[in-house]
Amino acid sequence: MDELEGRTSVEAIDGDTGFWTDGDALEACLRERPPRIPAHFGYDALGSELFEEITELPDYYLTRVEDALLQRHAGAIADELGTPWVAELGSGSAKKTRVLLTACAARRRTTFLPIDVSREMLVSSGDALAADCREVTVRGLWGRYEAGLRWIRRQRRAPVTMMFLGSTLGNTTTAERHALLAEIERTLAPGDRFLVSADLVKPKHVLEACYNDPPGGSAFVRFRLNHLAHLNRCFDGDFLLDRFQARAHYNEHTRTVEGHLYATTEHMAELRALDIRLEFKVGDSINVGFSAKFDPTHFIDEMRDFGLLPHRHWMDERWQYGLFLFSRR
Repeated sequence: MDELEGRTSVEAIDGDTGFWTDGDALEACLRERPPRIPAHFGYDALGSELFEEITELPDYYLTRVEDALLQRHAGAIADELGTPWVAELGSGSAKKTRVLLTACAARRRTTFLPIDVSREMLVSSGDALAADCREVTVRGLWGRYEAGLRWIRRQRRAPVTMMFLGSTLGNTTTAERHALLAEIERTLAPGDRFLVSADLVKPKHVLEACYNDPPGGSAFVRFRLNHLAHLNRCFDGDFLLDRFQARAHYNEHTRTVEGHLYATTEHMAELRALDIRLEFKVGDSINVGFSAKFDPTHFIDEMRDFGLLPHRHWMDERWQYGLFLFSRR
């Protein structure tokens, strides 16, 4: 452990644990119809572990396809990045990032800035990365995306590549995505890079198999129910998890997979710390996850609207999944 000291650290950038009890965004989302829980509430320590289980499911193609793209093209991507600072929004375990960071470090001194809401995941992934890739300095930023971007704007000392992998950009509403892209545009300087992955439109049966548990499995169910358990812990709630069933479906009109928890009994749940009461009839749902699927031409045009110019891309044609590299105008 002493050998890692000085090359890996974690800094609270979002009010220490206070961001878990910030109920403003939650209250607004719970007023929607159907009510919705913001995505970051799914990624406490337990939720982050459960998501790692999801990435191992046989029909969950996103992680293995993205990993294969990074393995195959790490050298070419590292050549194109050219920045000593590499930040990643929602870094999680950083397993998929490791091969790319190793390639970057072989070309230049590299500081990695993983941004994540799970402090435990930042510690474990930072130590593992620093042990495997000794040329990379890891400085974990513990908090929400917006706090991480503000930290980079204040602290930047070098050109930056911002990474947003796992097709996570799609895990928001259109309005939330545009707000985040505006923050990224504000953070990047001319010539900085933005490396983002996008899952493209594909048949409904493929997507619904991807976002639901296989027969006998429970990783997705436990991950989605943990959203309610997390709210109980943060806001003195009384959601009863056994009164909900989890299921994801693909909305072909909006090109979005939606993960829902459906009430199996008529009941009321309360978040006492926020003075919020939710009444459920049988079949009513809570949305606990979006995953938008993109048309590549529209995706690139959307990035242009935020000053991000297409530079290169790497595609898996079979699975219609891509890594897209943009340069800040």
